[in-house]
Amino acid sequence: MRKEGVKEDNSSDGDGYMNEEELTGSDEDESEDDEDEDIATEGNNGKLAKKEKNAHSAPDAKTKRKRQDAMPQDGVYTAEVYKSNMFKLQLDELLEQVKPKYGKKEASAERAMRTLKTLIEQIPSRGPLSIPEAEKLFKSSKIAIPFPKPLPPKDAKYKLQFERPASVNATGSYPLKISTRTNEELVIDMVVTMPGSIFQEKDYLNYRYFYKRAFYLACIVDGLMSSKDHKFKISYDCLNGNYLQPIIIVRPSGDGSADDFSSAKCRIQILLAAPDKTFPDNKLRPNSNCVRPKVSEEESTKEKVSPTPFYNATVQSDSSVTAYLKLLHSSSSNCDSYKDACILGRVWLRQRGFSSRLRKGGFGNFEWAAMIALLLQSNHGAGPSPLSPGYSSYQLFKATLQFLANKDLLKTPYLFQASDVQAPKHDSAPFFFDGPRNLNILYKMTPWSYARLRHEAKLTVQMLGETGFDQFEPTFILKVDSPVLRYEAVVEIPVASLGFNPTSDEYDQSLIQTARKMYTTLARALTDRVTSISINLPAEKNWSVMSTRPQENGGNIVVSIACDPANANRAVDHGPAAENKKEAAAYRQFWGEKAELRRFKDGSILESVVWSAKDTKSPILEQIVSFILRRHFGSQVGDQMRVSGDSFAHMISSGRIAGQSGVVPFVPLMNAFAALEKDIRNLEGLPLQIRHFFAADPQLRYTSVNLPTSTVQSLMHTPASIVIQFEGSGRWPDDLSAIQRTKIAFLLKIGELLSTYRSTYTTRIGLENQSQPSQNQAYLEIILPSGPSFRLRIHHDREAALLERQLKDKSLDGISRESAALALAAYKRNYLRVPSHTQTVQTLCTRFPALSPSIRVTKKWFSSHLLSPHFAPEFIELLVIRTFLQPHPWPVPACATTGFLRTLAWISRWDWRHVPLIVDLGSSGPEGADSKANAMKSEEINKIRTRFEAWRKIDPALNRVVLFAATNNDVEGTTWTDGAKPEKVVAARMTALARASMNVLKQEEDRLASLLEGGAEGEKKQPAFVPDSLFISNLQDYDFLLHVSPDFARSNKRLPKSKFKNLEIQQSIQANNDVQSVAYDPVETYATELRAVYGDSILWFWDSESLDVIAGLWNPTMTGQRAWKIKAGWNSLPLVSSKNKKNRNEEEKAEIKLNKEATLNEIARLGSGLLERIEMK
Repeated sequence: MRKEGVKEDNSSDGDGYMNEEELTGSDEDESEDDEDEDIATEGNNGKLAKKEKNAHSAPDAKTKRKRQDAMPQDGVYTAEVYKSNMFKLQLDELLEQVKPKYGKKEASAERAMRTLKTLIEQIPSRGPLSIPEAEKLFKSSKIAIPFPKPLPPKDAKYKLQFERPASVNATGSYPLKISTRTNEELVIDMVVTMPGSIFQEKDYLNYRYFYKRAFYLACIVDGLMSSKDHKFKISYDCLNGNYLQPIIIVRPSGDGSADDFSSAKCRIQILLAAPDKTFPDNKLRPNSNCVRPKVSEEESTKEKVSPTPFYNATVQSDSSVTAYLKLLHSSSSNCDSYKDACILGRVWLRQRGFSSRLRKGGFGNFEWAAMIALLLQSNHGAGPSPLSPGYSSYQLFKATLQFLANKDLLKTPYLFQASDVQAPKHDSAPFFFDGPRNLNILYKMTPWSYARLRHEAKLTVQMLGETGFDQFEPTFILKVDSPVLRYEAVVEIPVASLGFNPTSDEYDQSLIQTARKMYTTLARALTDRVTSISINLPAEKNWSVMSTRPQENGGNIVVSIACDPANANRAVDHGPAAENKKEAAAYRQFWGEKAELRRFKDGSILESVVWSAKDTKSPILEQIVSFILRRHFGSQVGDQMRVSGDSFAHMISSGRIAGQSGVVPFVPLMNAFAALEKDIRNLEGLPLQIRHFFAADPQLRYTSVNLPTSTVQSLMHTPASIVIQFEGSGRWPDDLSAIQRTKIAFLLKIGELLSTYRSTYTTRIGLENQSQPSQNQAYLEIILPSGPSFRLRIHHDREAALLERQLKDKSLDGISRESAALALAAYKRNYLRVPSHTQTVQTLCTRFPALSPSIRVTKKWFSSHLLSPHFAPEFIELLVIRTFLQPHPWPVPACATTGFLRTLAWISRWDWRHVPLIVDLGSSGPEGADSKANAMKSEEINKIRTRFEAWRKIDPALNRVVLFAATNNDVEGTTWTDGAKPEKVVAARMTALARASMNVLKQEEDRLASLLEGGAEGEKKQPAFVPDSLFISNLQDYDFLLHVSPDFARSNKRLPKSKFKNLEIQQSIQANNDVQSVAYDPVETYATELRAVYGDSILWFWDSESLDVIAGLWNPTMTGQRAWKIKAGWNSLPLVSSKNKKNRNEEEKAEIKLNKEATLNEIARLGSGLLERIEMK
C-alpha cells in the first residue's frame, strides 16, 4: 500500500502521560498491552493513587469485546462497520504502517528523558526575587527569561521564584501510543508541573502567571545548561505558537555520548503546567476579563472591560494537563477503538495541513483526541452521547467528521456539562466548552481555519458516503493541502508592506488582528464567489536561550482562495436598494469609488459594483482582490502583493471562463449547427425522413484546443463531423458495398437539395477508406457562408448486423474476417460511441463551467509533448471528466488551471497496468442531487473490473490494449484504446511527463512555503513558477526530427504585413476565404501517411496543433539483426555474420538489418517541399 505524503503534526499535544516506572527505567515500557499501563502523576500534595485500571469498565465486558475483535468477522458485518471489507484491510495496513515501533531506537530517547528528569529535580530553589533581581540572576550564564509581551513592570510587587517541581512526567501521544511515524522527527513531550506554592491567588491577572512561568522555565534551562556531565542542544519555542507559553526544545548533542539520542530521530519538548485548580474556574471563564487596563479607580468603574477568552483559556490549559490526561486515558480504557480513531484523525488532519499551532489552524492532534473523548460521554440533559464506545475506529472517525460538518459551533456552541456558561459575543473562535475542565478546547482556532475544517469534513463525509468507488486513498493518503491543486487563486502579501514593527509589544496581536480583518474584508467583498478563504501567517521558529524572543524576519501572508465555479466570474455584484439609506451608505463606504447606482431590467435601482470581463490579463477575482486590499490596507500592500490565479488559462485562446459558462466561445458554431440541422430537416424531396441528427466532433462538444473561429472573411479550417440517421426502410440493400453506394447517392441528393434550398451553401462529396470497402466510403462537406464547415456522414444500423454475420461466417478467410472486425469496431466507435460521448460531454460542459477550458488545456499539454497522435481525443476528455465527476478529496474545479493540474496529478499516480479508468458519467458530481440515482452501481463497476482483468489475462504483454477506459456508455473499455493506442512506451512516457510536471509544481509549493518561512531570502532560492514550462517538450529524447518548413507549419502561418491596410485586408480575404483551403492540411496528411507506411519500424510523434516538427523513434525490434528472407517488408541492409561459423568450409549465413539511412531518404523524398531539414541524433 502506498503511504507517501503521510506525515505527523509535530506540534505538542498534552493528551496522555507516561507512567513513573517508564521514566525511572522500568522494563514495562516495551509492553504492547495498554490495559496494564498505569498512570502516576503528582499533584500539590503528592502522588495520586494508581486507580485507572479498574475505575471505568468491568474486566469481563472488556475481555468480551477484545475476544470479539480477535475473532474472524463475518464479511457482511465488516462491510457495515468499516464501509467494505477492502476498506477495513486498508485501514488495518495503514494503522500498522504509521504506528511507531516502540523498540531500541526509542530507548535512547527514553534514557535521555530519565536524565532530564533527574537534572530538573536537582535544580536548587531560587527566590523570591523581584523582576530586576530575576533578570540579573542569569547575566553570568547569559540565559534570557522568555517574558511574554508586554514585559513585566520593573516595580512589580509580586516576586518570582523556583521550587522543586511537583512532578516530571512524559505526556502526549507517545506514552499513550497514538503517535504516528513520519519522515520528520518524532515529538516526545515532558511536562513539568510547577508547585502551587510559587503562585498567589490573583496571579491569573495581567500576565503575572506567565511572568512567573517564564522565570521558572529559565531556571530549568540554566540548570540543564550548567550540567557538565550531560550535554544537550537546548532552545526556546512557543507551545503551539502561543507566545504566552514558551517551552524548551531538547535535541541530541550528536557527539555519541550516553545522552545522545540521535538514533531515535526525535526531539523532546519540556512543557510547564500548573497544578489543577490553581485558580478559581469562574475567574477563567470565557466571559471574564483577566487583563485589566491601567486606569484610575474612577475610570475603571465607568469603563466596561471586554472579555479575554484567549488569555483565560491559555491559563486554564496549563492547569488542565492532569485533568485531560485522565480523560484521554479513561477513554482509551473504555473504548477499544479510541486509540486507532485518534491515529486515523491524526493522518486525516496532517494530510489537510491542520495543526494545533495557532498559525496553522489551531486544531490538531490534541483537539481531535479531546473532542472524541468528550463526545463519547453523555451530556447531562442532552440525551445519549453522540458517539458510542462500541463503535469501530472507522465509525468513530466518520461520526466525528459528521459532527464537525453538521454542527456550526460559531452559531450553536456545544456545552459539555456546562449549562451556565455562555460564549463571548464578539469572540470569533468556535465554542466547544468542556465544563468539568473549564476549557474551550477550540480557543486557538480562527474563523478561516474553522470554516476550512468544516468544509474538509463535509467533503470527506460525502466522499465516504459513496459506495461505488473506494475512497481510502483520497481520505488518508493524498496530500490535500497542496495550494496549487486545492485553490484557484493565491495572494502573497509581504508582512513588511503592512508597516508592523517586529520589535513592538503588539506585533503578534497586530498580525492576528490584521489577518482577521483581511479575512472579513475579503469574505465580504467576494461573497458567494468563493467557498473557502485560508490565510497562512509566517511560521514561527524556535530561538536561542540567550534571547527573550525570536527575531521576526518578516515573511509573507499567503491567502488561498477556493472559488465557486457558478459565481466566480460574475461581472456585476448587486448591493442594497437605494431606499435603504443606511445599508447603501455602508456599501458605498466599503467599495468607495467603485460603487455606482444602477437601474436593472426588473425596474430595481441598486447599489452595484461592475467588473471588466474583457480584461484577459486580470480575471475578475484578481481585480476584486487587488482593489479591495489596496483600498482597505493601503497602496503599499496593493503595490507589493502578488496575485496568481488560473495561471494556465492563457495557454489556449479564451481560456478564462466568461460569465457563468466556459462554452461561450463555441456558441457561434453551435448556432450554425442548429441552423444547418433545421435546413436539412426542412429539405423536401428526400426519399426518407431524417430520424436523428447527431454532433460527433470535439468542436461541437466544446473540447477542441483551437476555437472554431469563422467569419465571412475566414472560413473554418477543420470541418466539424456530424452524423445523420434516416428512418427505417426495407428498401436498403442487404450488401455492405451496395449500402456504401446508396449512402453516396443519399449524400449527392442532400447536397443537391441543400444547394437549391440555400444557394449560399457550398457542398461537395469526399471519399475515404477506399482500401476498406466494408467501412464508410464517403461524406458530404458543407460550407456555410458565415464561415463554419461541417462533414456529414450517414449512419445505417443494418451495417452492424451484416458485419457481425461476416464475423460468424467461418467459411471466410482470416483476412476478410479481420477486415470485418475492424469495420465493426469503426462502426461502433464512429456511429454509436462518438455521438453518445459528444452528447454527454455537451451536457457536462454546460453543467461544469470549468470543464471545457480544462479539457482544452489538457489536450494542449498532450499535443505540446507530441503525444496527441497516440491518444484518442475522447480518451483525454474522459481523463478530465473524471476529475470533475470524481473530484475527491477536493471540490469540483472552478477554473481551467485546477482542472488541468488535478488531472495531471491523477495521471502521475495512475497505475494503468493494474487499475482501469472508470468514469461514472451518470453522476453529477459530489454536490448533485441526482448523483446517487443515476450513478453506477457496485455490480456494474465490478463487471467492468472483471472485464479489465480478463483483458490483462488475454493480453499480459499489453500488445493490444494498454489503457482501459470504461464509462456507463462504454462498458467494454477498449473503444478509444484498442489496437495499442497508445503503445506501452507512449503510455509510460505520459506517466513520466505527468510526474515530471508534478515535480515542477512541488517546487512551486516549496517556494510558497519559503515565503512563510523567511520571505525574500527563500524567494530568491526558489524562482517564480512559469506555467509555460510544463508545455515545453524535450526533443533530445527522439532518434531523429523532421523539421517542417515554416510555409506549411500551422504555428507559423502568418501573412506578410503589407504597407497599406486595405491591401493587407484584401490579402487576408484571398488567403482565408478560399473554399479549397477547408480541410486542406498537407503536413497532417504527410504525417498520417508516414505512420501508415513506416508505423512498424518507427514510432511517430508530432504536435497536432502546431505541426512544426515530426519526431521519430526507431522500433528496437526492427532495428536489430535478423536472418535474411525474401520480402522482409522494410528497407533492409545485408550483413555477413560469421559468429556461427565452425570451419572455413562452412557456408556463411546472411543477415539483414534496417537500412536507416535509406529509410530517412525515402521519408525526405515523400516530404519533398514540406520538410526544411532532417535532424539526426
